[in-house]
Amino acid sequence: MSKPLIVIPIGDPAGIGPEIVAKALAEPRVFEAARCVAVGDRKVMEQAVRITGTDLKIKTVKAPEEGVFEEGILNLMDLDNMDMNRFAFGEVSGMCGRAAYEYIEESVRLANEGRADAVATTPINKEALKAAGISFIGHTEIFSALTETEDPLTMFETNGLRVFFLTRHVSLRKMLDMVTKERIKDYVKRCLEALKRLGVEEGTMAVAGLNPHCGEHGLFGDEEVKEIIPAVLELQEEGYPVTGPIGADSVFHQAAQGRFNSVLSLYHDQGHIATKTLDFDRTIAITNGMPILRTSVDHGTAFDIAGTGKAAAVSMIEAILLAAKYSPRFKKA
Repeated sequence: MSKPLIVIPIGDPAGIGPEIVAKALAEPRVFEAARCVAVGDRKVMEQAVRITGTDLKIKTVKAPEEGVFEEGILNLMDLDNMDMNRFAFGEVSGMCGRAAYEYIEESVRLANEGRADAVATTPINKEALKAAGISFIGHTEIFSALTETEDPLTMFETNGLRVFFLTRHVSLRKMLDMVTKERIKDYVKRCLEALKRLGVEEGTMAVAGLNPHCGEHGLFGDEEVKEIIPAVLELQEEGYPVTGPIGADSVFHQAAQGRFNSVLSLYHDQGHIATKTLDFDRTIAITNGMPILRTSVDHGTAFDIAGTGKAAAVSMIEAILLAAKYSPRFKKA
C-alpha cells in the first residue's frame, strides 16, 4: 500500500509556518510515513530552507501526482503570490493573509477532489486575514465554508488521549447556558460518529463534569443534575457507549490511561489545559465531521521568532504523522 499523500499549506509567510514545514519535511519519520506536498510560494520556501539550514531540494510541481517522493525533496505547488520586496517577518500583512488563505483554499480543493488523503495545516494570523479583507476568523471557519460543513467538530489528540469540545470560543458565563441536555446528546452522537470515521469503534466516551466533584448532587451547582446526567442516561438508553459525568480533575487522566476512548470537555480551557499539560508540543487538533481529514498544529504564527530558525517543528511533525495514521481508515461523509 502506498503511503498517504498529505498536502500542507505553509501558513502565514510572515510567521514560522514555512520554517516548520521545511524542518518537518526534512524529518526521516515524516518521509517514512507519508508523501507530502507543500502548497505555498517558492520564494518563501527557498528562504525558509536557507534559514533552517535543512538539506532539501525544492521541486515545483503543478499537481500532487507530479511529486518526486524521495528523501531530501520538498515537493511544492507554487502559487507565486508573494512580493518579497514588500515582505517582512513578524508583521501583520494583508498580502500574507491573502496568500495564507489561498494556500488553504488550494489544499482543500485537492482534498475535496480526492487527490490528497489529508490536509495538515500550519499557523495563520487572524489580523492578517482581516487586513486582506477575508471574513473568516480561523482555519475551522475556512474549512467549514470550503467543504460546506455546518459546525465541524474539534478534537485534540496527544499521546492517545482524545478530547472533544462541547463549547469553545465563548465566555464562561455564556458557556453555562450552552451546557444543555439537548446539546450534549447531539455532540456525543456526532463525536462518536466522528470517531467511527477515524476507525475508532471500540471503547466508551466519557463526559467531563462541570462543577467541583460534579456538583455533589446539587450542592456546588445543579448543571449535572438538571442537564448532564439526564443527557447521559438517555444516550445510554438509546445504546450509545457513553458514561459520566466524571470529575474533570480525574477524567482526562483516566482517558490517558486507556479507560475511555475519548472525553467530551464542556468548555475550551477544561480540555486545552488537560491535553497541553500532558504534552504541549504534541497536542494536535483534528477537525472532524467534514468530508476531508484535517490535522493541525495547535500553536500560533510566533511572529516574535519568525525568520530566526528557532521554531521547533515537533507539532508540525506530529500533525503530519497523525494525518498519515488516520487517513487510511478515514471514511468520507
